[in-house]
Formats: sequence, C-alpha cells, structure tokens
Amino acid sequence: MLKVAVIGLGDISKIHIPAIKENSNVALVAVCDTNTNLKESFPDVHFYHDYHEMLEKEELDCVHVCLPHHLHYPATKACVEKGVHVLLEKPLARNAEEGMFLAELEEQHKDVKICVAFQNRLNESFEMLQELIRSGKYGKVTGIKGLVTWFRPKEYYDVKPWRGTFKLAGGGVMINQAIHTLDQMQLVGGKIETIRGSIDNLVDYGYDVEDTATANIQFANGATGLFFATVTNATNSSVEFQVILEKGKLTIKDSILTKTNEDGIKESVIEDSKLPGSKFYYGASHSKLINHFYTCIENDTDNYIHVKDAQKSMEMISAIRRSSEIKKTIKMEVYQ
Repeated sequence: MLKVAVIGLGDISKIHIPAIKENSNVALVAVCDTNTNLKESFPDVHFYHDYHEMLEKEELDCVHVCLPHHLHYPATKACVEKGVHVLLEKPLARNAEEGMFLAELEEQHKDVKICVAFQNRLNESFEMLQELIRSGKYGKVTGIKGLVTWFRPKEYYDVKPWRGTFKLAGGGVMINQAIHTLDQMQLVGGKIETIRGSIDNLVDYGYDVEDTATANIQFANGATGLFFATVTNATNSSVEFQVILEKGKLTIKDSILTKTNEDGIKESVIEDSKLPGSKFYYGASHSKLINHFYTCIENDTDNYIHVKDAQKSMEMISAIRRSSEIKKTIKMEVYQ
C-alpha cells in the first residue's frame, strides 16, 4: 500500500484528498499546512505545519504538492531529494526559467517520478479529439482555437493575495485559469515556431497580474493558433477548444465533443464526466490522473505527464508575456 501525504490544504486539495481516500491501495498518512486550525479537520492523520519536518518523520511513497505557485519548486525539490515521488498541481512553476530548474531536478533524480496535474488531457472529449485527429479521416490540422472566458471577482484575490501578486503567482489568467488550454493547444499543434501575444488588465483590482491575454501562434506544421483568455466575463462560461482540419472541424464546448464534416453537418461524439458542485470547471479527470500516477509508481512505468511535458506551457506563457512587453513576435527557438 502506498503511503501518501498532501502539502497545502487550500481549494485544490479538496479535489485531491477524496481521490486519495477512494483508492483502496493508498493510505493518506499525513497532511501539511501553515494554518494549524485545519488540524481539527484531519483527526485520523498526522498533521504538520512544516513540510521539512514531515519529510523527516514520515515514510512516504508520494506527496501531492497543492501549494501557491512560488512554493512549487522548493517543496518539490525537498520531496525529490528525499526520494519521494511527487504529484505536482499545475502550474509547473512561475515561469519558464523556474521550470528549467525542475527539469534539471527531474534529470538528476531519474529514480523519482514527478507528475504534473494536467488532468484535462485525460478528459474523454479531449482523448477522443486526439484519436480522431490521429485517424487522418479529416486531414491535417490547419488551425486551433482556445477560448477561456471566466469570471473572478476582486474578492478572489483579496482572500488569497498571492494570487494577484506577480512575484508569487507568476501571472494571472494565463498561468492560473487558462494553462490547461495552452497545454492542449501545443499538444495538438506540436512544435511552435512563433508567438505574438498581448496581455492587459481590463478591470482595476489593484493587483499586478494580467486578467486578459490573447495570442497568435504559428506552429511548425503550418497550422495557426488563436488563444484568448479572460477572467472579466460576467460568469464562468464553458471553455471552447476547436481544431480546424482540412475536411472538417472538431469542437469541445460545454464538455461535449462535436464533429462537423465538410458539408457542415454537426454531430455529437462524446461528453465528459462531470465534477459535481460549483468547481465544475476543474473537470472530472483529477482522480483518473492521480490513480494512473499511483499505478506508474507501483509498476515503475513512466507514461505520466513529466516536467518536460509541462514545461512547454510555461514557455508559451513566458513568450506571450515577453511579446506583449516588446510588442514583437517571439521566436520559440529561444526557449526550445
């Protein structure tokens, strides 16, 4: 039985912990958070306020790192250097440079696994979309569109100020809400040649992270990409992910994949499992990703989402930000 711990008991841990408890081959033995008032919520496991102490005292197989972004690298480093596998919540890091430190850490400790939680790769709709593209039935990919139009009130940042602080979060809507969409775009489109991006603040909350971002992406295979994300919408609308092909288009919206043929005939293909409650936008594939990673640990296999896989979205974010700063197109060979 795998012995597991969680560092960070914020919002996202409420998705991880039930998944851990539902797996009969896993035991949650410890949790860690600086808020010691949370100890009462975990009477049956060891509670720590310092993860270094936890790593010293506990015999652990895997740690879930569910911390604010600026703590992802140091917490992951501490676990890996103790020989403990890590399931790291997105984003990988605060920027592409910090992501490289994690890539080096992964390379230096090849016997320790680091899985990054890009669970939307495992949504039924996205898996089927990839399968249909690979079939070749609709020809080559010519365009990709990723739209994220959500809402975050000022209170979202006020209650946890690190979210609105660039030094701690590494950014706003791109790194916090839309990173899954960027990850899926590069996964479908492949190698990126150039990015021209623009970021802005459309509402004045007094924080220094962007609330809106857009980008034109040129892929090496000739396809183009349009990315748009904002948290200034009236509500959390469905993410829209669309792939244009030579002989049709595939669209994921409202968690449903549809295909449209050359004659404009639209057909529903598959619908995602849904996460109950108000946090529906997390998607329902966290458990799938978590349980798969446990299997990789038990069987010593490596078909999980590695640091090098997650680093690609960090490079995209850094390129969009830099492009916006200098108002020029960025060649991605700078990062690759």
